[in-house]
Amino acid sequence: MALPISNTAGRPKLSQNPLIRKNFSFDSIEDALQAYKDGEFLVVMDDENRENEGDLIIAGHHCTTEKMAFMIRWTSGFICIALPGDRLAELDLPMMVGEANQDPLRTAYTVSADYKHGTTTGISAHDRALTAFALSSSSSTASDFTRPGHLMPLRARPGGVLTRRGHTEAGVDLCRLTDLPKAGVLCELVNDLDEDSNGGMMRRDQCRAFADKWGFKMISIEMLAEFRRNREQT
Repeated sequence: MALPISNTAGRPKLSQNPLIRKNFSFDSIEDALQAYKDGEFLVVMDDENRENEGDLIIAGHHCTTEKMAFMIRWTSGFICIALPGDRLAELDLPMMVGEANQDPLRTAYTVSADYKHGTTTGISAHDRALTAFALSSSSSTASDFTRPGHLMPLRARPGGVLTRRGHTEAGVDLCRLTDLPKAGVLCELVNDLDEDSNGGMMRRDQCRAFADKWGFKMISIEMLAEFRRNREQT
């Protein structure tokens, strides 16, 4: 399916979307992992008593200009990329604030970065896609990036979603479970500012409608944690 990148024009009004299921359900983890491995977006929900938000997530290895543009148009636009701590250390991307982190959920932002080669200002979909791909590549080194930049790396905790139930850890776990380079590009899905919405975050039913509209699989972090627990106990 071609991914449209227009802004508000033609967007479905998700609060009234007939695709919203009367009997809500997630997709299977197995189907979602196959889609992720094949380079598709996933919609990933965290716990309703946590942020209760859905993130659009794709492997950095599969992040093309078209897919980055789609993500920018349908999310808050504050694109992040989740990586393991050891890889961030290799790339010389230190924590933004360290122990002074005042974020309620302790989201672990590092210094932002841009890829040096083949980019211009760093902010375009093309440039951010190149940066995401480069951050996911084992051949990239610290000298390939400028700091600060326009893509926000996040440090995933060791243990993944079994340690912290965040989208950061989900992004890395999804890559690990699909044998892709451990770098997951992610951003929060948001509603339009119109007569049906205050421009706030998409919640569970709206995320389900969005996933159905574009043919994306949708799972929860709890499902991912349960899949890992069952798999790693056998």
